[in-house]
Amino acid sequence: MEFRIADTFADSLARLTSDEQKLVKTTAFDLQMNPASPGLSFHKLDRGKGKNFCLVRVGSDIRLIVHRSESSLLLCYVDHHDSWKSLGVDVRGRSRTLRVNYRSSHQIRSQADRLLGPSVTDVDGNTEDRRDTVSVFNGPPPRIQILDGADEEIAVVGRWLAEGVRAGTLPHEIGVFVRSEAQIGRAEEALRLADLPFHVLDDRVATEHGHVSVSTMPLAKGLEFRAVVVMACDDEVIPLQERIETVGDDGVLQEVYDTERQLLYVACTRARDRLLVTGTAPSSEFLDDLEGK
Repeated sequence: MEFRIADTFADSLARLTSDEQKLVKTTAFDLQMNPASPGLSFHKLDRGKGKNFCLVRVGSDIRLIVHRSESSLLLCYVDHHDSWKSLGVDVRGRSRTLRVNYRSSHQIRSQADRLLGPSVTDVDGNTEDRRDTVSVFNGPPPRIQILDGADEEIAVVGRWLAEGVRAGTLPHEIGVFVRSEAQIGRAEEALRLADLPFHVLDDRVATEHGHVSVSTMPLAKGLEFRAVVVMACDDEVIPLQERIETVGDDGVLQEVYDTERQLLYVACTRARDRLLVTGTAPSSEFLDDLEGK
């Protein structure tokens, strides 16, 4: 079943408080995963614009108006139950697909989004409008640190990893990413400092239970971890200077920058709950974007 939202839903959602939005997004996720969710009740609107308009309860005081058919479910509007003057809501604007991100927290996803534009085209030419993506859970804000040298970075990462394990994160729930094989040694040193077993992934991308996964960014897609460190985000490391030096055309150069940004974005969004991004001065220009500077 196709799952879509109307402009009126996005506009009305923005008027709710952050806690209310979280409730609505959780309900949206439930509807996408199972449109016939047994925990949700659909009530037809007597004064709706058509027979397929229904009311869905969200908490004690919030209601969704949806349009449901055999092949699609459209989120139309959301508001407090006692604030509606009429249940006949005019659904204006074009509808668009709602993508629910259940892999990364809102804090991680929204900060990583700063690396990319509102729409992204992958190497196969597929374009995705990221403005329609929502996360359904919160977490601590990502931590971004620029250190004076590699030894200081290794120490900071080692402490962060050890603290996470003491707080209950298991080694195989942790991923450490670097741009290329040249930086793998820095990741290994941090893990040795934290006294954690680790496994360096190869092209098979086979993780090992009880071991932290260490990987280059090009292998990151498809992986998921509770906690992630993205290390060695230095100037000339990402974007990779070796790639830039081989480019003679401005159009190709922009493509290189875009793909390097995408690599960092994918690495950051492998994290579900906790994310640490580090580099040494001078750091990658992408970290300024990540911090919103």
